[in-house]
Amino acid sequence: LHYGTLLGSRACAHMAAAAWASAFLNALLHTANTFSLPLCHGNALGQFFCEVPQILKLSCSHSHYLRELGLIVVSAFLLFGCFVFIVFSYVQILRAVLRIPSEQGRHKAFSTCLPHLAVVSLFLSTGFFAYLKPPSISSRSLDLAVSVLYSVVTPP
Repeated sequence: LHYGTLLGSRACAHMAAAAWASAFLNALLHTANTFSLPLCHGNALGQFFCEVPQILKLSCSHSHYLRELGLIVVSAFLLFGCFVFIVFSYVQILRAVLRIPSEQGRHKAFSTCLPHLAVVSLFLSTGFFAYLKPPSISSRSLDLAVSVLYSVVTPP
C-alpha cells in the first residue's frame, strides 16, 4: 500500500505535519496545566512513568482537576476525529485488497494488515480505558497493567 503514490507526497507531508503539530499542541497544553497543579498528596506515583491521570490523583485543587479534565475531553474529540480518519483509511485499504484478483494476493495483503489492525485496536482500546475510565474502578495494579499494555506492548 503506497500512500505516497496514491495521495501524492505533498498530501502525505501535510498530513504528517498536521499530526505532529496537533500532537505537539496537545502535549504542550497538558504539560502546562500539569505543571500548574498543586500537589498535596506527595509526589510519588505508583507507575514507571508520569501520566496525566496519575498526576491528577495527587492534586488537591478541584479547579485544576476540572481544567485538566476539560483538556482530556478536547483531546478525546481530536482523537475521535483521527479515529474516524483511520477507519476511513482502513475501509479504503479493505476495498483495495478486495479488488486484488488473485486469492493468494488477497491472503498476503490480509496477513499483513490484520496484525497491524490488532495492534492499533489494542493501543486505542487500552488508551481510551486508561484515560476515560471512572475513578471508582481504579486500582494501582489495574492502572499499571493498562499503561504497560498501551505504552510497552503496542509499539507507538
